[in-house]
Amino acid sequence: MQAVTSFLYDRGFDILEHQQHDDRMGELFFLRTEFAAVDGTDVDELTAAFGPIADRFDMSFTFHDERKPRLLVMVSKFGHCLNDLIFRWRGGTLGAEIAVVASNHEDLRPMAEAAGLEFIHIPITPETKPQAEQRMLDLVEQYDIDLVVLARYMQILSDDLCRQLEGRAINIHHSFLPGFKGAKPYHQAHARGVKLVGATAHYVTADLDEGPIIEQEVNRVDHTYTPQALAHVGQDAECLALSRAVRWHCEHRVLMHGSSTVVFR
Repeated sequence: MQAVTSFLYDRGFDILEHQQHDDRMGELFFLRTEFAAVDGTDVDELTAAFGPIADRFDMSFTFHDERKPRLLVMVSKFGHCLNDLIFRWRGGTLGAEIAVVASNHEDLRPMAEAAGLEFIHIPITPETKPQAEQRMLDLVEQYDIDLVVLARYMQILSDDLCRQLEGRAINIHHSFLPGFKGAKPYHQAHARGVKLVGATAHYVTADLDEGPIIEQEVNRVDHTYTPQALAHVGQDAECLALSRAVRWHCEHRVLMHGSSTVVFR
């Protein structure tokens, strides 16, 4: 820690926020420092200058400027997560710029275009899935995308696409104990009398819905909730968990380590 703060102090930088975590079980030390640099500071020059210090302590590190990351938001027919992201983006609280919205259906085109966002329809069938996924990668390149957000995008990404987007794609899904898969999960949950409804936002990996978790939101429910009421609670949880995960990622507060994350909130 002293090596980092001394490096910044010697260059006249002002430390605005500093957080650290000592993982004693894994024998690792995690650190996030936000600082105000002097005018004309170059990220590449900082990276080169800090390199010898990082080598001395066997550090992995990155410097980031204050540019807001650009998002590709992928959707299908459910609009609650997209609507929430748009609201936070317009209000300046998302921590990112929504560059483009893409979907395998046309249903949410009016929502996106009403917000002044470009909407791109990428139809997908089992036969055209490779071409559709290549189109998604083309959008990442074309719009200079930093993060792909699967805002209830109801398609399973191929293992190859997951690898290409490693650490750059976030998914949201409902969370139940026990887990209910398949059609009408909230009806299944109602039939089993669940007491908790929630949502999990995680990085996308080839292991379906099992990537490193960034955020989870949970709400207590009871026997008075209908399947529709459970779905409404679940949608609210999905919006909260996803927006937090996106903002924390875009503010560089999430450090991935294997199948887990350290989140400096």
